[in-house]
Formats: sequence, structure tokens, C-alpha cells
Amino acid sequence: MIFLFLIETEGWYRLEHFLPQTFRGYIWENSFWLFAMPFALLLFLLRWFLALPTRQKLVVILPADTRKLQKGTFLRFVPDVVLLLAVWLVMLALARPQKVNEKVQRYAEGIDIMLAIDISESMLYEDYSPNRLQAALQVAQNFIRTRLYEDRIGVVVFSGEAFTLVPLTTDYELLEKFLNQEIKGKMTEAEGTALGDALAVCINRLSQSKAKSKVVLLISDGDSNTGKVSPIEASQIARKEQIKVYSIITASYAAQVPFGKDAFGKPQMYENAIDEQIMRTIAQNTQGEFFRAENTQMLEKTLNKISAMEKSEIMEVRYLQAKDFYRIYLIWAMIFWLIWLALKLTFMNNGLKD
Repeated sequence: MIFLFLIETEGWYRLEHFLPQTFRGYIWENSFWLFAMPFALLLFLLRWFLALPTRQKLVVILPADTRKLQKGTFLRFVPDVVLLLAVWLVMLALARPQKVNEKVQRYAEGIDIMLAIDISESMLYEDYSPNRLQAALQVAQNFIRTRLYEDRIGVVVFSGEAFTLVPLTTDYELLEKFLNQEIKGKMTEAEGTALGDALAVCINRLSQSKAKSKVVLLISDGDSNTGKVSPIEASQIARKEQIKVYSIITASYAAQVPFGKDAFGKPQMYENAIDEQIMRTIAQNTQGEFFRAENTQMLEKTLNKISAMEKSEIMEVRYLQAKDFYRIYLIWAMIFWLIWLALKLTFMNNGLKD
């Protein structure tokens, strides 16, 4: 026990233990003892004043010139000061000064997300700036940046047919590169919009996933007009696989929208054919949610809202390693107490008072 005590109090004699920055670096387990320290001084002063009227006096005849002797009279207060320091050091020890090292371990259970992005010709309409597809790709990149690296994200593109462009991955730089450089309109020869096929490809990617939450973000102008699998059938399969679909229509409410220019440089107008009901049904069947974004700003808000709803579960485990320093101040308290006892045997002791 003595050996352990010596190890734990190694360097106790260093005066750095009494520097202001040292005290500021401590965490005090019982800080009320610090607030009690001024009261210890008050008790010493109160004891001194209360003892004045009853203190014994010894009449001594001294020579007229006693000024040299008066300079040493203050030495009689030294024992009391030493005792007060000993008491304060005991109170410091009782306050339990500690230095704490905190270690944090984070465990996160990620979400698997498939981005299904419509690249059909109608996604090149210019009611968004510069067009629906480019706006959707930019907002999708911003969505990826909001996710934790524990989330796996994949990308499916579709028009008349659907295929996986990027499988589920946590390589967000790769995802952003594909969204920024690789996706273009008319990437497939098949024309039209196959919502059901796109959803089926996403389901196929997510069916083997062991993630607690599986999500599809289906971004399209909503007009399903081709494909081998119907959107309703695909949504029913998604519900069985416990895959939630957020369907998002990227189109304004205008009856006609611009696309390209004629020979005179004027915008050519095309009918804005939107099937909002099919996108609503897909979301309802999978316990997801339907959104319609009229412009880029609304699309940004929509994906931010989805990102907030689909949060990964994060668990933090904190380890606190505390090292006590009260033993150092106990050693100094004992030293000052022994000094006080020794001073009582010297000329500084007031025999009449004790």
C-alpha cells in the first residue's frame, strides 16, 4: 500500500501543483470545499477577535526604546498562518482534484438508399434551370453530402429501361463523380419512362441488404408509359421487402413547358404530361411519402426533409479515465501541520494564549 501511494504521488514536491493553470485544469469532484475555504479564514479571524477580551496579559517593564523589538512581534502570527495553510490544503484534498481523459467510441447503424433518377427526354424540359435532369442531379449531390459515411447509397438510372449505374457504396466521391459527369439524357436507346422497371431494379439491389432501414428515392416527372413491370406491382413487392419509397415529381404545374428553340430562337413549348396519381400510389403502398417540387428550391427542401426523416442511428460510448491528485495536497497538509507543531515549541508560541 505504501509503495502504491508513493507511485501515485510521484513528483508531489513540485511547485507546479500550485500554479493557477494547474488548478484551472482540474475537475473538482466535491467543489463545495473550495467555496468553504474563505470561511476557514473567517473562523480563524473570529477566533482571534473573540479571544481578545479574555486573553491573559503579563505586565512587563521594558526600556523606553522598544521599536526594534516591535518589528518581530508579527512572528507570533506565523504558527496560525501555517495552521490555516494546513487546513486549506486538507480542504483542497477533500475537493478531490482530478484530471479526466475522455474517450468516445461511436457506433452507427447506416441506411441503404437507392437513388432512382429518370433520364428520359421529358427530364430535359426547361421549366427547371437549366433543365429538370441537371437540377435533380445537383440536388442529389447535395443530398449525398448530408449523409453519414455509414449510409450506403446506390444509383439507378432509367428511361424506357432501367439499369444500375452505381451499386450500394459508401464511396461518396465516386457517387458525386457519376452524378456530375456520367449521367446524361438519352443514355439508353429505349424511349419512354419505365417507373416499374426502375423500382424493380432498386428492389433487387436492396433485397439482400441487412440494413435496418431500406429506402428508395424515386425522382421522375411521373409519367410512366412503358416497362416490363407495372409500378403498382413493383410497389407491392417493395412493401413485402420492407422497402420505403419516397416518390418525387420534378415538374412545374404549367400546362406547357419549354424545351429547345425553334429556327427563330424562340422556346418551343411542349405539353406537360404528368401522372401524379401513380407516384402517390407508389409512396402510399410502401409507407413512404409523395412530394411534388415545382422548382429547384422546392426539390432541395424536399430532399433535405427526407434526409432529416431518414437518419442513421448513432450510439456513443464514452469512457472516462479520471486521475486523482488529492494525495499530493494531503502530503503538503501533513508537512504544514508538522511545521505548526514544531513552531509551537519555539519563541513564536504564545504560552499565555495556549
